[in-house]
Amino acid sequence: MRLREWGAFWLLGAIWGSSFLWIKIAVAEIGPVTLAAYRLLFGLLGLLPLAWMTGQAIPRDRSLLVRFLGLAVLNTALPFALISWGEIRIASGLAAILNGSTPLFTLIIAHFWLRDEKITPRRAAGLALGFVGVVVLMSRDLRAPAALESTWGQAAVLAASCSYAVAATFARAALRGQPVVVQATASVLMADAVLWLAVPVAEWPPRLPHLPGTWLALGWLGLLGSCVAYLLYYYLINAWGATRATIVTYVFPIFGLFLGVAALREPLTAQLIAGTLLIVTGIATATRVSTART
Repeated sequence: MRLREWGAFWLLGAIWGSSFLWIKIAVAEIGPVTLAAYRLLFGLLGLLPLAWMTGQAIPRDRSLLVRFLGLAVLNTALPFALISWGEIRIASGLAAILNGSTPLFTLIIAHFWLRDEKITPRRAAGLALGFVGVVVLMSRDLRAPAALESTWGQAAVLAASCSYAVAATFARAALRGQPVVVQATASVLMADAVLWLAVPVAEWPPRLPHLPGTWLALGWLGLLGSCVAYLLYYYLINAWGATRATIVTYVFPIFGLFLGVAALREPLTAQLIAGTLLIVTGIATATRVSTART
């Protein structure tokens, strides 16, 4: 593995790991669906010119477009909205930790969907550790005054993680071999269209951001978190393979938790640390064999 690939790996981890901080900032002023729609709009400002310059047009085949639409909803529109909604109710660091559980959901779904991704005893042990970590995190607020709100927020982020897992498995089964720029541009474009159609229903009247911090957050989430990050991720998939590239989720809790504590002064508790370690250890255990062979 070359230095350039490791540089892409850590840059991707930093961008996606810090996204939870920027979501927390932006969702304080605008609704979660509106936030996700603006975020993807900024992302398209980078992806569309790139697709044009490289001459990679979105395909016109109807069945392929339907598959891209499914990927757009599962991998972008739905999880972006769910995470933003969840962060109204929970800390950004906790959201980063819970979203890092995506590989655990992927292992379960791929076991039933893909022939070459079966759960082994080692993977089962990793899943058990990760599940215990999630339980530890979700139980930390049961006695708090806003326990129900916190539980719903955590459930929303876990649902987003599950959606990412379904999307990853679906993409491998139905969209293998599609060009990187085409896959990223088509999914972001369709996801943004879906979200703007949902804004009048979910958050009427939609609010235009006014605070400079909100616009900065949207620009970061769009140009870096939804444009550069997708390109880096697909670059790593091509260089390392899909399984090894997903270890980038290991660093989400590192960046997300640190930035939440440092920038937003979110509390750092022993229970939070314990749950994080259990989830990261579970992911590492569950993916160790397949990662080594990719």
